[in-house]
Amino acid sequence: MADPRPFLLAIEGADGAGKATTAAAVVAALTAQGRRTEVMSFPRYRETVGGHVLGDFLAGRLPHALAPREVAVLYALDRFESRGAIAAAMARVDVLVFDRYIASNIAYQTAKVADADAPALADWIVALETGQFALPAPTLSVYLDTDLDRARTMIAQKAARSYTTRTYDEHEADAALQAKVRARYAMLCDGDVLGRWTRVRTAPDGTMRAPDDIAAEIIAAMGNPPPA
Repeated sequence: MADPRPFLLAIEGADGAGKATTAAAVVAALTAQGRRTEVMSFPRYRETVGGHVLGDFLAGRLPHALAPREVAVLYALDRFESRGAIAAAMARVDVLVFDRYIASNIAYQTAKVADADAPALADWIVALETGQFALPAPTLSVYLDTDLDRARTMIAQKAARSYTTRTYDEHEADAALQAKVRARYAMLCDGDVLGRWTRVRTAPDGTMRAPDDIAAEIIAAMGNPPPA
C-alpha cells in the first residue's frame, strides 16, 4: 500500500544560503510536473505567538538574553502552534516544502553551546519537536552549502523583513555563530539526523548556481515523490 503521507521536503541552511529562492524554484518545478506542491516558511512571525516573540528576539527588542534551550522552545512553539496549518497543507498536497524546519532549530541552538554539550541539546530538541509536540519528521532534508561571504552578500540584498528594519538580525550579524551553524549543519547532514539528508553545494566554482539547476538536483535526490 502506498504511503498516504505527502513527501515532506525541508530546505535547510545558514542565513543567506538561498533557502527561500530554492524552495520557490522547487515548488515551481514540481508544480510544472503536475504535482500538488506548497511551501511553508518558518518562523511564522505574524501568525504565531512563538513567531512574534522570535521576531522580537532576532530584532534585539527583548529586555534580556535568552539561553539556547529557551530559544529552542520558541522555535518549537512556533511550529507547534502551526500544527493545524501543517496538517491542512499535508491533506491537500503531494509535496510540502519547508523553508527551514526542525533541523534549523538544532543547528542554531547547538552552535551556541560547547561541542561536548551539542549532542545532548540536539537530542533534547528532536524529542521536543517530534515527540512532545508531535511534529512530522521530514522525508528528506536538504543542506544548502553556501560559503559565509556569499551568504552575507545575499542577506544584504534581502527585501525588508516584517520583524526588523536592520540589514542583519541578531543571528545574521554574528559571523562566529554563522560559521558554527555551518559546521553543525554538516554534522546533521552527515549523521542523517531526523532522517535522510542530501547536501547541495550552491556555488562550487565560486559562482552561484541558477535556482532551477539547484532545484533539479534536489528533485533528483527526492527519488519518487507521491504521484499527483
